[in-house]
Formats: sequence, structure tokens, C-alpha cells
Amino acid sequence: MANSDSGNSHDPSPRIESISAVTLATCDVAASIRFYRSLGFDMLYGGPAEEMTSFQVGQGFLNLQKTTVPDTRAEWGRIVLYVSDVDAMFDRCVASGWQPTTTPTDAPWGERFFHITDPAGHELSFAKKIE
Repeated sequence: MANSDSGNSHDPSPRIESISAVTLATCDVAASIRFYRSLGFDMLYGGPAEEMTSFQVGQGFLNLQKTTVPDTRAEWGRIVLYVSDVDAMFDRCVASGWQPTTTPTDAPWGERFFHITDPAGHELSFAKKIE
């Protein structure tokens, strides 16, 4: 449904341009930091003793928020992260001692991807558009 604002001459509907950051809760910040750093995420701020840790992800950020209450929701969603080489990222996960939940697969919607779950139970998908 369109938003109308007859008092303004410009388009009153803001356009969503990008996601700046995603913040994930974790009880074990140290384990989550080890996971993300082992996969090549660049840590910009924080650490195991901090309430918030931030990683650079392209032009945006992935944040870890320390919590004392585990997230018990059965299904919360998935973060899709584009990478330059899905198979190489899969190999890096395995070489780092992590167990992806799927193997690299070509999807009918035009992406190659695989899934992995971080130590706090958040599901990630590493993907690349098939050219």
C-alpha cells in the first residue's frame, strides 16, 4: 500500500537501500568469536569479555551480543552471506573443524550454497549466484 503525504512535493516513501548490520545473541561469546574468525571474518571491535563484538562483512557488519539467556526458539531464520567461492568456503569450514549441515548445492533459483550452524545455533548460508 502506497504512503501518501500531500504536504510534501517529494516522494514520501523511503526506499530501503541495504542491511547495515545483523546482531546475533550468544551465551558463549568466545566460542562464537573462534567460529567466525576461523571462517575469515575480520573482527573490528570487541572480544570474549565484551558485551558486543563486531565483524566486517562486505559493506555491513555481523555483531555478536552477549546474553545470559539461551535462545530456545526452534526456528529463527537464516543469514545468507555471499562469498567469492562456495566450495572453497565449504572446504575452509571443514578444515577449521566445523561440520556444515549441507554440502554445496546448485539451487533452482540460481545460487550455489551450503548451510552451517554457528556455536550459538544460528544458521548461516554461504552462497554465490550461478553465472
